[in-house]
Amino acid sequence: MHFDLITTDPNTQARRGRITTAHGEISTPVFMPVGTAGTVKAITQQELKTLGAEIILGNTYHLYLRPGHQLIHELGGLHRFISWDRPMLTDSGGFQVFSHSELRRISEDGVAFRSHLDGSPHFLSPEKAVEIQQALGADIIMAFDHVVALPAPLEQVRDAAKRTSLWARRCLSARRRLDQSLFGIVQGGLDRQLRVESARDIRSIGFDGYAVGGLSVGEEKADMYAMLDVTVPELPSAKPRYLMGVGMPEDLVEGVARGIDMFDCVVPSRHGRTGWLFTSFGRVVIKQARYARDEQPIDPDCRCPVCTRYTRAYLHHLFMIKEMLGARLNTIHNLWFFSELMRQIRAAIGGGTFQEFRRRFHQTYVVDRPAGEARNDARKSDVS
Repeated sequence: MHFDLITTDPNTQARRGRITTAHGEISTPVFMPVGTAGTVKAITQQELKTLGAEIILGNTYHLYLRPGHQLIHELGGLHRFISWDRPMLTDSGGFQVFSHSELRRISEDGVAFRSHLDGSPHFLSPEKAVEIQQALGADIIMAFDHVVALPAPLEQVRDAAKRTSLWARRCLSARRRLDQSLFGIVQGGLDRQLRVESARDIRSIGFDGYAVGGLSVGEEKADMYAMLDVTVPELPSAKPRYLMGVGMPEDLVEGVARGIDMFDCVVPSRHGRTGWLFTSFGRVVIKQARYARDEQPIDPDCRCPVCTRYTRAYLHHLFMIKEMLGARLNTIHNLWFFSELMRQIRAAIGGGTFQEFRRRFHQTYVVDRPAGEARNDARKSDVS
């Protein structure tokens, strides 16, 4: 992997770049759709290309459990297995293991856990996480880290950050494939000093890229932004910076403004299936009765394949009868929206107008959530 920094914004920390991998180039800042178990829900790989996806994610935890990393390796690796010839990233499985707190036990060696599928026992260590990802064969792989849900006691956060650094070193030592890029992950919860210390320590190890982990796990947005403010300046400017599991549109804009290059989230596909559609002015919850006779497209300013053909009334009808086409069309629109948002961000950075773009975005985009919606769910796996 090679990262070229093309231009920086004069008024913020935003930057435009290019990541080159064996499977192609990635324009940054980039949003990466999540294909948890080898598929972005309801969407074909050809459609992903049409929608502008330059890189997608696979999930180590889920692919390890089903169908198994050795099987995927024997069938030619994850790219061939899912028929995707563009770049891929796999996470280490750390978040999924730690999210099942009732099923796992942590030690310095790694994490013993039981499968959420059948209760079978497993053990995931830094070395095992690297082994699995090397068998899968993604272009970018992630170090195994210790994630804690927030809020959490300071001592627990400190312990997790320390363990993350120890495990990061073991991941680097276990690496055998030099055709894959290995990213280290910064932890530290909501403690500014811990974040700085973690970033400096992970940077000292020396990775191909750097991720900010442990955010969007229960904290307020202002707290997440504050952690980015103190963490990102500690990361090398010559390497990609990745904010893990964060993907609400307002967070993408603010993350870019703070120097983040890469994002991932299940939000476009998951919310598409639940009828939450992203638009230039905010959200449209298509199941609401007011759309039953609405002949407008989802977003009159959108040129996606859904908005240029279908009405809100039709999409409302599909959702209410639980027709699978509705989930597909909603997801297609959402993925287009996210791809277009990132294209506009890159263009604004390139043109030196990102600060103006940021100001207009916050003036026109209404940030709210449907009643009963969990506030921070970005890191959940997109498998249900």
